[in-house]
Amino acid sequence: MALTAESVDIRAPSGQEEGTRSQVLRWLKAVGEPVAAHEPLIELETDKVTVEVASPGAGVLTEILKQEQEEVAPGELLGRIGPPAAAAARAVQPAREPESAVTPGQCGAESGAALRGATAAAGADAPGAGAPPGGAAARQLSPAVRRLLAEHSLDPASVRGTGEGGRITVADVTREAAEPSRPPADSAAAQGIASHRVPHSAVRKRIAARMVESLLHTAPHVTTVFEVDMGEVLAHRQQHREEFARQGVALTLTAYFAQAAVTAIRAVPEANSRWTDTALEIYDSIDLGVATAAQGGLVVPVLRQVESLDLLETARRLEELVRRARDGALAPADVRGGTFTLSNHGVSGSLLAAPIIIPQPQSAILGLGKLEKRAVVIEQGEEDRILVRSRCYATLTIDHRVMDGSRANRFLQAFTERLSGWKD
Repeated sequence: MALTAESVDIRAPSGQEEGTRSQVLRWLKAVGEPVAAHEPLIELETDKVTVEVASPGAGVLTEILKQEQEEVAPGELLGRIGPPAAAAARAVQPAREPESAVTPGQCGAESGAALRGATAAAGADAPGAGAPPGGAAARQLSPAVRRLLAEHSLDPASVRGTGEGGRITVADVTREAAEPSRPPADSAAAQGIASHRVPHSAVRKRIAARMVESLLHTAPHVTTVFEVDMGEVLAHRQQHREEFARQGVALTLTAYFAQAAVTAIRAVPEANSRWTDTALEIYDSIDLGVATAAQGGLVVPVLRQVESLDLLETARRLEELVRRARDGALAPADVRGGTFTLSNHGVSGSLLAAPIIIPQPQSAILGLGKLEKRAVVIEQGEEDRILVRSRCYATLTIDHRVMDGSRANRFLQAFTERLSGWKD
């Protein structure tokens, strides 16, 4: 934080994991509004979680340097807080951008100096929000606005700016693009097909990039499938559910799956590893990522050192992580450093998912399908009997560089045996 007698710099958190991308989700204050020290000021959306940036000081928000949907780097300057007098002084000044932010295509033959002059003139006469398009202020475009204009094939002169001094904002472009009369040239609407557009969030864009990178460019994926008899687990859960509830813990099937995953990793330690160019790095502890559906996309909070936990503590910590994930209250550290991942996709009704993409640089991911009753042929002596049993499919998707099919099968054998023969 850079602090002077005049202003306080607002910067993006600098402690993010290397390679983590962020973008401004929303500003919680507008320029000119008072700000209290430590008051939530900005929401940043990373590829994993949404993070609030608190105000580093008290005063008035005098500058916003990064607009909504613009990408930011760790430690990058986002805006400034100043005393009320500084905000009043800035309020009468026209908005300005570096010359490099204005491209020849946006300004025609105007030079940077001529553009600044036009901006000053427009600023003196501008009525403020809702100024007509086509002025110099409307042509001062942030990188995010320029990207959206290009994506929707929109002319900035046709977009009414509602920002300070008539500046075009991301919301202005999104609104204009939604008008039926102005579909992008290659859009469904331009082809006579009814549609609407939802901008990608940072989470969704990063998930997409990671999935493609993992599947096509990094790890050869192979999936093996077993079926699990859950009768003993369900009986145990029924017997202990009230006991857990008295201690404030919900006993979920995911807790059993996590414990059984520990058994399977002990049988096949390379499932809990990462591939490097020179060696296979096998982790000594099991930090289990648990894929969780949350607002805005899938997040994977990490249950640390699950091998040291019993069923009660596993259920307790899982419940807390899932609650925070769904409330949007996870910290960046909560989603870092997983060594193996479990996806209980059956909670949303899926019977089988294959392959589930491996989160890099992990070597495997375990998937559990929907629990349902099935007719099963059971051999008893010389007779076959048909019984109704509660079962689900378990899949293990592996990095084939790390394991072959026989080791993957050994993992699922240990996993299913632990569940089908569950004992205290």
